[in-house]
Amino acid sequence: MSFVDIFAWIVLLVVIATLVAVIVTLGLMPGRIARRRGHPWAQAVAVGSWASLVFGFVFWPLVLIWAYVDFPEKKEATK
Repeated sequence: MSFVDIFAWIVLLVVIATLVAVIVTLGLMPGRIARRRGHPWAQAVAVGSWASLVFGFVFWPLVLIWAYVDFPEKKEATK
């Protein structure tokens, strides 16, 4: 194998590693945001993030928005 062939394999491996790192980062991001913000359904946001990435990335932006949604606290009725 020549130097160009070896260099091409190295570049290919770096590109594949970068793609895997980007996919993992995108999969973890909404769940981490939801946990950090104290979202009541943080685990559901995390699962939705991974599911949307596996099934075509279509709903991932909606899951990201869901991670930022603040729910008002329910007030206890005092008598």
